Amino acid sequence: MNGADVVAEILKREGTEFLACYPRNPLIESCAAIDIRPVLCRQERVGVGMADGFSRMRRGRQNGVFAAQHGPGIENAFAGVAQAYSENVPLLVIPAGFPGPRQSVNPTFRAAEVFRPVTKYSAMAHTVGELPDLMRRAFQAMRSGKGGPVMVEIPTDVFDAEYNGDINYTPVPMMRSAPDPESVKTAATMLLAAKNPILWAGQGVIYAGAGAKLLALAELIAAPVACTNPGKSAVPDNHPLSLGGSTRSRSKMYAEFMKRADLVMAVGSSLTRTSFGPPLPDGKTLIHSTNDFSDINKDMPTDLGLMGDAELVVDALIEEIARQKKADDGSALSGLKDEIAAIKKEWLAEWADHLSSDEVPINQYRVISELMRAVDRDNVIITHESGSPREQLLPFWETTQAGSYMGWGKSTQLGYGLGLILGAKLANPDKLCINVMGDCSFGMTGMDIETASRNGIGILTVVFNNSVMACERGVMETSTAKYDALNVGGNYSKVAEGLNVASRRVDSPNDIQSAIKTAIDTTEKGQPFLLEIVAKEGYDFSRYQY
Repeated sequence: MNGADVVAEILKREGTEFLACYPRNPLIESCAAIDIRPVLCRQERVGVGMADGFSRMRRGRQNGVFAAQHGPGIENAFAGVAQAYSENVPLLVIPAGFPGPRQSVNPTFRAAEVFRPVTKYSAMAHTVGELPDLMRRAFQAMRSGKGGPVMVEIPTDVFDAEYNGDINYTPVPMMRSAPDPESVKTAATMLLAAKNPILWAGQGVIYAGAGAKLLALAELIAAPVACTNPGKSAVPDNHPLSLGGSTRSRSKMYAEFMKRADLVMAVGSSLTRTSFGPPLPDGKTLIHSTNDFSDINKDMPTDLGLMGDAELVVDALIEEIARQKKADDGSALSGLKDEIAAIKKEWLAEWADHLSSDEVPINQYRVISELMRAVDRDNVIITHESGSPREQLLPFWETTQAGSYMGWGKSTQLGYGLGLILGAKLANPDKLCINVMGDCSFGMTGMDIETASRNGIGILTVVFNNSVMACERGVMETSTAKYDALNVGGNYSKVAEGLNVASRRVDSPNDIQSAIKTAIDTTEKGQPFLLEIVAKEGYDFSRYQY
């Protein structure tokens, strides 16, 4: 067997279900030979996005893998890897590399070196014999601590070299750490002493599968749960203690309870300052639980740090709080639930005209409302897109299952959501997988809906087509007035038709429901559907401040 066969065998042992890829890379053929399905993308960063979406859905216990050609192929993939790095997603990138004699000759592109700033681990193989060790280190990096993309660059001569002997490789297990017991005791005392505690849930809660236990903790201390952008659906939005997720836009109850909080306990969150995540107000007592020491006191002064896996931290807190807590009559908890419900009702009433709007061009919130009514949300995975679709969808899409929403936005590349939803569908073939994007996002990556058609990946892509870069209206006034710079155009249902994807263009609110039904019927047959909405520009966002 040669080097490519060795790597394919290791991927097989690790349970790899498919290889997102773009030729040429010898690994593609070696994987196909042992029944690891190659899924060829149209653009490399979408291939990385597919590996990303798969890893998210499998909570890092299985990892998406992307393979690219040396030189231009892996160069094209940089944006996808950078996005995954900003989101701490554990995925594996295996580019081919130039042969050893060319490695020191400029302008040879040395991927392992160039990608080091946007990977958790990055290495180049020099000999075929070291491939098992390099793969072991890569999987160890993905399966311990904070996630992140890893890279093993394999020069073409190493891929082709003959490997002698048995492959000494055992699949790498997940590794978790538990919090310091004394810190747990202190945290429990602080939570019980707080008048208005709030639990802040990041995506670490989703990866740990700790949503139900976090809600049990919330019930125990009578605290609402606020999710970050990537943490949205850490707990279901329809739970009576949930405040939903937040980007720049958020629910009214999210803002109200964040204002009054005297203590915030962040679980599974880096608390990284970002333009598209919820801010943490000054003056709050902060307990910060994370699985990475470098997060503590990075952006936010921390009163108490708790290191460990989100599930193990919450388990320990529940046990300790139960030991310290005095009996109560439950009135605080029931009162809190009633207050959240009342503010939520008030918030939705304030937005009712948008959610039921008969405007033409169509109001985006009407589409979101119709979509929620039409689908079985217990069986949906959904993601937004960069820009306005993120701000419109994230506050109002009410999840009913933990881990059913893929939020992202520490980097905000237009078009990234398409790759994510392709990977999510490959991980969850029985679920309705939806990505909501704008026309500018479609312009970036839309050709890859053909990847869905060619591979029988039945996703539903909703495109809000308002024919303008709406988010930039306020910062490009002169260039727009003089040169019409912001306007973009296109009929994306026709583009879809040309790419063998069923589609429908909707310009009346009265046709939304029937179009969604047709779309769902199509995806249930294993084929993608593009639903194009002729939409208004849309500058109304749920931006309640605190």
